[in-house]
Amino acid sequence: VGVSGGKDSLALLLALHGLQRFYPKKFELVAITVSLGLPGATYDGVRALCEDIGVPYYVVDTEIGQIIFYERKEKNPCSLCAKMRKGALNDKAEELGCNKIALGHNKDDVIETFFMSLFYEGRINTFSPVSFLDRKRLYSIRPLMYVSEGQAKSYIVNSGIDIVKNPCLVDGETKRQETKLFIKELSKKYDNIE
Repeated sequence: VGVSGGKDSLALLLALHGLQRFYPKKFELVAITVSLGLPGATYDGVRALCEDIGVPYYVVDTEIGQIIFYERKEKNPCSLCAKMRKGALNDKAEELGCNKIALGHNKDDVIETFFMSLFYEGRINTFSPVSFLDRKRLYSIRPLMYVSEGQAKSYIVNSGIDIVKNPCLVDGETKRQETKLFIKELSKKYDNIE
């Protein structure tokens, strides 16, 4: 499970851990966090949660934040950052002998990505529920694609779990945030636009 420490990835980790108890096919879990190397992020709470539920936890230390914000000085860093984080996650998963990576993309992420692809790339596209990375022999799965962001947030709040504050320097000022606000405005005028 790719665990950023946010509400979606923690909800996914706990859901998959709960699923292990009764799912007919046995599977093992590991949690992997890719650290951007930016100041302010601490994963002690995630580590404690993983110890509590008996899931091995790994933090991959990177210099992704340094590269994107200080060396390359990217104006729109999200796409490159996502690719670099996914690469680091894939490498660690492969090293650990994993065959699937579960990502915490929720229904709202799918919708936002659809609009971002339409507006900024001129194509109709969004996440696939399952994709296969041939070079690494890894599947990416997105079990929360039908779970809204509000449902994931509610679950985490009701569970009393603290999330990790996103250390990203552009958190809340991204094209994704802009798209989220656009959809929120549209939903005031059009019922059930999602």
